[in-house]
Amino acid sequence: MATFLHVGCGSKYKNATTRGFNTPQWNELRLDIDPKVKPDVVGSITHMQTVKTASIDAIYSSHNIEHLHAFEVPAALSEFVRVLNPEGFLVLTCPDLQAVAELIARDKLMQPAYNSAAGPISPLDMVFGLQTAIAKGNHYMAHRCGFTQKVLVATLKAAGFVSIASARRPAAFDLWVLASKIKLQETDLQNLALSHFPDNITAARIPVLDPQAAS
Repeated sequence: MATFLHVGCGSKYKNATTRGFNTPQWNELRLDIDPKVKPDVVGSITHMQTVKTASIDAIYSSHNIEHLHAFEVPAALSEFVRVLNPEGFLVLTCPDLQAVAELIARDKLMQPAYNSAAGPISPLDMVFGLQTAIAKGNHYMAHRCGFTQKVLVATLKAAGFVSIASARRPAAFDLWVLASKIKLQETDLQNLALSHFPDNITAARIPVLDPQAAS
């Protein structure tokens, strides 16, 4: 059975990850910095010393990379690369600041953009973190950096990921990427991405980007 590392899992389990991971073929290992959510491994994604090198088949990272300071992101991605086996891959989703900025430019910073299980979510929440949770003392929810599609892909390439499929969901204000440590044929990469991306992403786009051009 293959094992995927569910980083920054919070209170969520395998059934709240992706279609591809939510199958009997995948074993879930949960990691979180907050012991209150009862993860299998307590720790930060920037320093996963209790996870052995090359011991993980895949990583699922949902809305946690934005909680790091920008200077911490390379350390976290380096840890992802380290714990993944040579054929391992990463599925990552985070806010799409380009989509959020469009609402802010229309002066809708405080207006609900959509409703979630935690209540209405505004552009302020997507940029700086869920304000209702932070107000209750959960400072782990604060956001300290962010990404556009171009910058996220370039950051993953700089970290050592070789093949990357990416997609935007402007209506959902999020980015999705699947990044592998080895070179994959375009068809294989797209098929793998589509098995993990949300249903309403009809095609995984593989951008041709120069990492040095991202800013």
